[in-house]
Amino acid sequence: MIVVVMGVSGSGKTTIGELLARRLGCEFIEGDDFHPPGNIAKMAAGTPLTDEDRRPWLDDLNGKLMQKASAVVACSALKQSYRKTLAQGIPRCTFVFLNGSVDLIRYRLEKRSHRYMPASLLESQLAALEPPQEAIEVDIGASIPDCVAAIESRLVRLPQRGSR
Repeated sequence: MIVVVMGVSGSGKTTIGELLARRLGCEFIEGDDFHPPGNIAKMAAGTPLTDEDRRPWLDDLNGKLMQKASAVVACSALKQSYRKTLAQGIPRCTFVFLNGSVDLIRYRLEKRSHRYMPASLLESQLAALEPPQEAIEVDIGASIPDCVAAIESRLVRLPQRGSR
C-alpha cells in the first residue's frame, strides 16, 4: 500500500510520515525532494506554484511510487486533480489528510526553518486546498504519536483491495 500523508505546509507531513513509515516498516519518501529546481526557486522567492508548475513534479513522484510495493510519502496533494495524478496506476493508494487550525499551522511555520518554503505561502496553499472526500483525516492538534496511532488504527481497518 502507498500512503500519502497530505496537507498544507506546516501540518506535519514529514514528521508524521517518517514516524508512520517506521511503524509500518516501509520506506519514507519526501515528496519535496522531487521538485524541479524551477519550482524550488519560485517557492523560495515566495511565489506560489501553479498547476502547470506542479504537473511534472506530480508525474515524476507518481512514477517513483509506481515502483514501490509499499511506502509512506509526504506530499501536499492540495487538489483532487493532484491526488488523482499521484494515485494513477497504484492499486492501493490511501490518503491521510492532516488537518488543523490555521493558527496552529501558522505558529508552526513561524517557528521552523524550511529550505525553501516561506510561511508567506500558507495563504496560497489554504486557498488551493480542496479537502479530500475519501481520506483518513487526522487532527494535528493531537500529539505526533497520537496522530500516528490514529492513522495506523484506521489503516488496519481498510478493505484489502488488489495487491502489488
